[in-house]
Amino acid sequence: MTTRENILRAALKVIGERGVAGLSNRRIVADAGVSLGTLTYHFPSQTELLRQAMLLFAEEETAKLAAVVDAHRADDLTLEQAAALVEQVIEQLPFGTDEIAPHELYLQAARDPSLRDASERCFTAYDALAATILGALGVADPERLAGPVVALIAGLQLRRLATGAPGTPPGESLMMLIRGSGG
Repeated sequence: MTTRENILRAALKVIGERGVAGLSNRRIVADAGVSLGTLTYHFPSQTELLRQAMLLFAEEETAKLAAVVDAHRADDLTLEQAAALVEQVIEQLPFGTDEIAPHELYLQAARDPSLRDASERCFTAYDALAATILGALGVADPERLAGPVVALIAGLQLRRLATGAPGTPPGESLMMLIRGSGG
């Protein structure tokens, strides 16, 4: 792992534990094990640090999810099997600070327009992945349905984090959405 990645991971950890408001250079350098000069060399502003942390998270998250898709691409899954697989993947996600950090970053992007391009890139990557999966499953107009699918999954994850309870199973929720769309 490069020094830059180490700093970004430390920032994500602090954001997940304390929120964006609790992010300080002192906490980042302590977690990353680097000097303040190293931090400011790589990230001259907190906005750039937040932007790059968001992009790192999205890149890694979409790569993980794409690997799951690739592993099952030849399986010729039905919609029901794909929904069950999505549910299984969601249940295996960490339940804690690692999951909180991205939500914090998305909320910060709502407050700070300079982060919105990074946030948009994150959601564009999720939408593209969802459209690929939906298309492979034979869902009609997968690009139109991708955004609502991503929003549903993000909302269910936020609910799970906020309440500590899963609510409606994600697979069931996805099937309701897809069947209701005419897919």
